[in-house]
Amino acid sequence: MAKLVIRALQGNATSLNLSSKKMYEVPTSVSRLKNVTVLLLNNNLITTLPVELLSLRHLSELNLGNNALKEIPAVLGHLGSLRKLHLYRNQITTVSPEVIGGWPNLILLNLNHNQIKRLPPEIQSLSKLEHLSVMDNTLEELPVELGHLTKLTEMNLNFNMLSWLPQQLYNCKALAKLHVARNRLTALPEGIRSLSKLRVLDVAGNELSMFPVEFHLLELQELYCEGNCFVSCEPLVSQQPAEVLALKELVARFVLLEDRNKCSLVHRALPCYPPSLTSMLEDSGRCALCLGPFLFTWLESVHFIHLKKDMKMRRSLTVPVRVLLCSYKCFNRHGHSYYAVAPI
Repeated sequence: MAKLVIRALQGNATSLNLSSKKMYEVPTSVSRLKNVTVLLLNNNLITTLPVELLSLRHLSELNLGNNALKEIPAVLGHLGSLRKLHLYRNQITTVSPEVIGGWPNLILLNLNHNQIKRLPPEIQSLSKLEHLSVMDNTLEELPVELGHLTKLTEMNLNFNMLSWLPQQLYNCKALAKLHVARNRLTALPEGIRSLSKLRVLDVAGNELSMFPVEFHLLELQELYCEGNCFVSCEPLVSQQPAEVLALKELVARFVLLEDRNKCSLVHRALPCYPPSLTSMLEDSGRCALCLGPFLFTWLESVHFIHLKKDMKMRRSLTVPVRVLLCSYKCFNRHGHSYYAVAPI
């Protein structure tokens, strides 16, 4: 190891490979490589890092994969030049907010095969992050602050313990690949259509019963969804009596309908009302048949989508997609292919 460091010093090297050297600690002499940008320390027995590494001001890529770290060394939080950081196959259980806040230029973070239970809200500081991989950990939830990672293009959360995903995830408009296979998801949040650049979605091995509204409008190229609990298409005749809507629902539908007309008095008056009213109306939905708005009262139905025919994908697979109707009046109309979901 010493010979490798000396040779690198003599050659004013910008990269140093110390992987698979059975090291328990990193030689402090590495800190003398002022111009090094790539440092490979993977496949060793490292448990900590020397504070002398603070001098590596130009370090952009660091590989500490397959070592014996039980936490992310504090010294890493002071290496603001890092762009790629690999910490896979260690024994890390927590991600320190102080450390993660010191990587303003990070574009890739690999935390695969650890024992991480949660990610801190401070992850939002990784504003340049493009690739995040936390596969094979023990995550039970994700911070809503993930929605601030607007440059994120790929995220791998396979093999965790997630039972839900935050809706704020859909603020990551650049997301092209999302892997959440082998978790405990029972549903995906509504609004998935906002991920207009999503091309690969892996939700295999979860507990999904159907996909969210407008899922079929995504321009997916690959979908992996085996091993879920999707509702099956076994049509039964059903005719439901028209329901009586509450006064609050009727008023809300009238206001929402009038708000569509930019010249209406209602549309012009709404900004004068408390923000709580506007916030409530923003949670409204739209009937898949009549396209009319609704607020609280709706009927959950399902539409069976053929991936090859309806989404132009290569797979010949039919999947259920959630559909919301505003009333039994719409549901009882003839000529549509929406089905109510019957209890088992």
